[in-house]
Amino acid sequence: MASVTTAAEAVARIAYLSSDVILSIQPALSTHSDFSKHLHSYSTNRLPGLVAKETPEVIAIRHNVDPLLSAFQPLRSGKLVSATTASSILLPSVPHLYKLAQYPIVLHVALHPLDSADYSEITAIRQSGFVFLHSETLQEAQDIALSAHALAIRLGKGVIHFFDPANSARDHPIEVENRDLVGEILHLDAARATQLRKEERTSLYVDDGRRATVTEEIAQSPTEGQNERGSATVAPREITTEKSSTEGASSVGSSVRKSSVDSGQTISSATSVDSTITRPVTSDDIYDCITSIWAQIARATERVYRVFEYTGPDDAESALFVFGSTGLFVDELREPSSADEFAKFGLITARLYRPWISTRLSQLLPESIRRIAVLEQIRKKTTKWGPVLLDILTSLRSGPTADNSLLIVGHQLGYIEPATVRQAIRGIFQNLSSPTPVQNLEVGSGERPPHASPQYALTQPKIENAYMKILDQVFGERLHVANRLDAAHAGISATIAASPEFGFGSLLARHQHRRRFIDEVQAAAATRDFVTDIPQKWLSKWALCAEDAQKANFTAPDVISRLRNDGSRLASTLLESKSLFFKESQWLVGSDAWAYDLGNSGVHHVIASGANVNMLIIDSQPWSERAAADEARRKKDIGLYAMHFGNAYVASVAVYSSYTQVLEAMIEADQFDGPSVVVAYLPYHKEDDSPLTVLQETKKAVDLGYWPLYRWNPSKEENGEPNFSLDSERIKQELEEFLRRDNHLTQLMNRHPNFAANLSESYGTEVRALQKRKAKDAYNTLLESLYGAPLTILFASDNGNAESLAKRLGSRGKARGLKTMVMAMDDYPLEDLPTEENVVMLTSTAGQGEFPQNGRAFWDAVKDNTEIDLSQVRYAVFALGDSHYWPRKEDKIYYNKPGKDLDARIAFLGGKKLADVGLGDDQDPDSYQTGYAEWEPKLWQALGVDNVEGLPEEPPPITNEDIKIESNFLRGTIAEGLADTTTGAISASDSQLTKFHGTYMQDDRDLRDERKAQGMEPAYAFMIRCRLNGGVATPSQWLQMDSISSSYGNETMKLTTRQTFQFHGVVKSKLKSAMRGINKALMTTIAACGDVNRNIMVSPLPTRSAFHRDVHQVSARISDHLLPSTTAYHEIWLKDDASPDEKQTKVAGDAVVDQEPLYGPTYLPRKFKITIAVPPHNDTDVYAHDIGLIAIKDASGKRLEGFNVLVGGGMGVTHNNKKTYPRTGSMLGYFPASQIHVVCEKIMLVQRDHGDRKNRKHARLKYTIDDMGVDVFRSKVEDLLGDTFKEPRPFEFKSNIDTFGWQKDEFGMNHFLMFIENGRVEDTPEFSMKTGLREIAKVHKGDFRLTPNQHLCLSGVPDAELDTIKGMLKQYKLDNLHFSGLRLSSSACVAFPTCGLAMAESERYLPELITKLEGCLEENGLRQDSIVMRMTGCPNGCARPWLAEVAFVGKAYGAYNMYLGGGYHGQRLNKLYRSSIGEEEILGIMKPLLRRYAAEREEGERFGDFVIRIGMIKPTREGKAFHEDVAEEESDGE
Repeated sequence: MASVTTAAEAVARIAYLSSDVILSIQPALSTHSDFSKHLHSYSTNRLPGLVAKETPEVIAIRHNVDPLLSAFQPLRSGKLVSATTASSILLPSVPHLYKLAQYPIVLHVALHPLDSADYSEITAIRQSGFVFLHSETLQEAQDIALSAHALAIRLGKGVIHFFDPANSARDHPIEVENRDLVGEILHLDAARATQLRKEERTSLYVDDGRRATVTEEIAQSPTEGQNERGSATVAPREITTEKSSTEGASSVGSSVRKSSVDSGQTISSATSVDSTITRPVTSDDIYDCITSIWAQIARATERVYRVFEYTGPDDAESALFVFGSTGLFVDELREPSSADEFAKFGLITARLYRPWISTRLSQLLPESIRRIAVLEQIRKKTTKWGPVLLDILTSLRSGPTADNSLLIVGHQLGYIEPATVRQAIRGIFQNLSSPTPVQNLEVGSGERPPHASPQYALTQPKIENAYMKILDQVFGERLHVANRLDAAHAGISATIAASPEFGFGSLLARHQHRRRFIDEVQAAAATRDFVTDIPQKWLSKWALCAEDAQKANFTAPDVISRLRNDGSRLASTLLESKSLFFKESQWLVGSDAWAYDLGNSGVHHVIASGANVNMLIIDSQPWSERAAADEARRKKDIGLYAMHFGNAYVASVAVYSSYTQVLEAMIEADQFDGPSVVVAYLPYHKEDDSPLTVLQETKKAVDLGYWPLYRWNPSKEENGEPNFSLDSERIKQELEEFLRRDNHLTQLMNRHPNFAANLSESYGTEVRALQKRKAKDAYNTLLESLYGAPLTILFASDNGNAESLAKRLGSRGKARGLKTMVMAMDDYPLEDLPTEENVVMLTSTAGQGEFPQNGRAFWDAVKDNTEIDLSQVRYAVFALGDSHYWPRKEDKIYYNKPGKDLDARIAFLGGKKLADVGLGDDQDPDSYQTGYAEWEPKLWQALGVDNVEGLPEEPPPITNEDIKIESNFLRGTIAEGLADTTTGAISASDSQLTKFHGTYMQDDRDLRDERKAQGMEPAYAFMIRCRLNGGVATPSQWLQMDSISSSYGNETMKLTTRQTFQFHGVVKSKLKSAMRGINKALMTTIAACGDVNRNIMVSPLPTRSAFHRDVHQVSARISDHLLPSTTAYHEIWLKDDASPDEKQTKVAGDAVVDQEPLYGPTYLPRKFKITIAVPPHNDTDVYAHDIGLIAIKDASGKRLEGFNVLVGGGMGVTHNNKKTYPRTGSMLGYFPASQIHVVCEKIMLVQRDHGDRKNRKHARLKYTIDDMGVDVFRSKVEDLLGDTFKEPRPFEFKSNIDTFGWQKDEFGMNHFLMFIENGRVEDTPEFSMKTGLREIAKVHKGDFRLTPNQHLCLSGVPDAELDTIKGMLKQYKLDNLHFSGLRLSSSACVAFPTCGLAMAESERYLPELITKLEGCLEENGLRQDSIVMRMTGCPNGCARPWLAEVAFVGKAYGAYNMYLGGGYHGQRLNKLYRSSIGEEEILGIMKPLLRRYAAEREEGERFGDFVIRIGMIKPTREGKAFHEDVAEEESDGE
């Protein structure tokens, strides 16, 4: 049977069962308390409670953020609330305790510090109105926790259950609670009644007059045995008490404890009720109720509990009353060796501390007791006499039963070592027996033991450095953060010093001090006490600008210098405060993690003061948790509140959305003369969340309008400028509408705005419901006049296959006379499902057996719904999946899991099957179409429309070839789509054509779900890829690219694996402007993507400039020769909109006079890539491309002669489709450089004419060559050339990575190859990379060379400029190359959030994975070793993963296929080692493997060769063998 081992676990289990909401108060969100690790485990596993209608909600709250504030909202909503906490939060929570005591809330308090508990927090709040229950042992913790919840439910009163965790640390494990008994004790009917009572929202800080009450029955004729007060009608209506047997087992194991319960019989006689009255709960009610609860526990378990507990003989003469940890005393008194010495001693403890029932204590004590020692474990003593001592004196030395002969002596209980307990007890009784006993004698040590556990400490999360570093960077030495966490303040605790309130007070004092100093300077300037008159002039000059930071700080050094030179006494006096000559940038920081709370009244005080103070308020509430957030804590409203004042600068910023806007806001805040509020968004679930998580949450919040970016500067009105600036540029119009809807801007016009309003949270739901209803009604209207049975077709589709099938099925249904309606599952109103007659559902499989995004909400609603009745609905389900996608046997359940689950669920809800679930399998000969062809006829047969005659022929599906041939040489309707302002997208066919123009339509996948929930279309934006021959750009081109990324994109640039620039986040309205900007830089984007020859890659070759120039010229010749000829690019992007009179002349109908002499109207079957490598460097991965040219030197070894020609390389693969594979290029032979552009043309023409145009997955040149054979392909090329290939020239490759650092070429020019991780050029708080490169481009006169490994070479730096460039590189940290060899050799594609093909993270995750491996590299001496590691988010191979020594290819979110054994020189493909593994498995494989590599490798052996030699993986000899001999065989998936 399961057992419970700690008091915290016992309490957590009871709290979880007995509550709707549990506040888990923790040291930090990422650090568990003793309770929280259990609570979050229960919540994660969705274990059911007893009280909660659904799974109990566990809310993690930091201990320093006024945590009990979060109890009010659920309590007033009729929820039963409990909190698990350390005692440190009690005193700061005093303002709330008096109100919370009148609600049915239970606080479970673990006394801190651990190992040395302090009970003073309990005594300090004893008059707060709560009921206080104390437990000592592990079993008591379980029972008293249950008693606390039962008492709160029955009386509607707050209960604090406190205990010392260390006291029961050595107790034996106990059995888990009995759920039936817990339900009985809690009285679930009373709990339901409590949950039905809801209250209006009232003030949090003012007493709202609520009181816990009971309804009392007034009987006409009380029967015998009824008490005089009558029976309170709390639940249960009759409080039953009974005499507890002294033979029963005590909770501390004593068999001699006397009960303090009255000996009256159980009230069971009936009374006739005349009326009832309602009155406040009294101590008698509490006593009656708790004894009734304990009586129930005693009957069920024989464990007896009493208000006061007494252990000892009936004839004891002395007793210890311990208010503290009793474990050591109980153990010692039980010791057989102590039996004689302590035979006349007893032990008393309080189980019910408040209310204090005096009469029960006097009744409990044996009459023989003459002396009582009161031990109070109170570290923070504030009065001479302890509070418990005073309670006992009041109980026993006053009143009618007073015994003045009883000696009562107080003691202070400190820390006692277990070995000295007996000695301590002797000392107590010796003092007690003394003629003159010492009051307040300290027993044990008052100091905490050296091994005691540390108390909760404030720490600033590292992730907040994003804002703190910006402050440091912007203001430098001027910066003064008044409440900085690490600041030293004599005599002030770190907690107080870090509070914004303390910081504000210190700033006011600092302002006054500087104001006095300015007065002193002005007075000094008017005297003649200086040696010369020079200081007077400078002091006067400074005094005039003392409040102007820029001028004062510029003048201050000169003033200080003149004063030092003067040497007079007055000058020396002023120099004692020389720091005040500088005007600081003064800031307060508010953060829930360590500096709570500027979020409430603190803001009001600062703004109302009018002081020139800057506030940075960090809001860490994640967007995804906004609905559960307590509106009383909403910091997003602080900006509105501050704007309403009118005298404050206000900005709402998010560093992970717009770094530039944060800089602007901080600078403007500093310049504003008055209070400034910068509300900064930094959403995280836990303090140790990755930046990726913060980025995703930020994007959702900003994009959907939850966190608008804006600046409000009242001073601009003076200049006639608008004072409000909205900076959420990408969705500016939508966001403005959102702000109006959410009442943010209009609140500024209200006299008394409601700043806690939360209107937007329900808006999205309403929009979605309205959209669904309108869509359904529109369909119904459309179909009213049609005949035939209705057929509703619902689909869930990620890649479009299920959607296409659904639409085709709908068309076929209409042709058969059915009234068909086709909708995405999430667009369908679920409440209409029971009214349907026939429903067909088609779903593909996403991720790890998950529903596609547009079906998840539908499935979530169906799977949890038990009330919907589908008995009148006939249905069928078809599922699309891949039986080999998850190859391991244990993962076979994921095959078509959504469809199978949906079929089973609809059947469970009463649906009647039209046909068995159909299963489409990508592994079948015709993919999913094989299974679909068998399933569809069964559907028509079940519907009775299988034998319909005269069905029309269906048009074939539109293919990419159709789109190209109908596009009029790549025009399509692109221009019309760009002009359409009703959507951020373009049509599907146009999105295929724009690829030829160098741009892809994408949407932000981080935001898909949230925008869908808000009723908005996806966050469409475009990626632009430049065509940059050989990766060489001039400084002016770099500056133009930098400007475009900031003005039109997402403020970052991507250096791609094809040596070019890529921009993301360009919205449709800015697309044409961005294209024009690129062309102004004498660059283009045409043919950067699409079924044409793309950007040609060339080795950067920094050490051999003349040879690089030769190769680069050849690449330019090839590029220009193979460029498409269409004029569509110029017409659409560069030409001004033509007037009606300027339309181009057309012939033959609508065809523009245009031609493509090389490509023809259908261009190539698929994309075509060319690269040039210069041995010994294979840094362009020459084997991975359609054409790979290996440069061969002439006899002098200095100039280019010709090329060895490789053909048929390619990286694209489809997971688990063995018909697709990567391939390395095959050698055709050698050809001179002068004709190599013609060779490339003829190779491309053979592919144009013989490539597969029916199956795009089989359309690349690699498949054409494997289908033909290399010799046949060579002969066809030679036929077109009219010449033959010569024997290939010898060459040798030694690596395919970049050589970092400074290098010199043969002309004496300098080149610096810098590390740009994964090619992402951006500014972050830690690294101003983009700014640094921009500044360098302004002075550099050479080239910028982009490398195929996504890094950057600063080329052509003369010696005369070397120091300048080196200084700038150092200034911006661009010269840092102190990275591990693994990191320097790594590469990743973009993947999430912009790539529509991504299945998993790549660019955003690979750096984190490498960080987790670098410790192992260090330990094994591998830090400097180069190991080529690559990661992609899908198998299309943009980062060329199949050639890496170790590669990870995304398969689902968080799951990757792992490949090993690639050649270090890029010459050999790797092979699958493990499929669908997560981070834990990756690290579990890589760390031991790296250790083994370090220990067992041979001299000079590379990692990829090593794993083959030791037999971990078989080598891949050719592309067609890629799927053979893999380390992990795929299962059949059946």
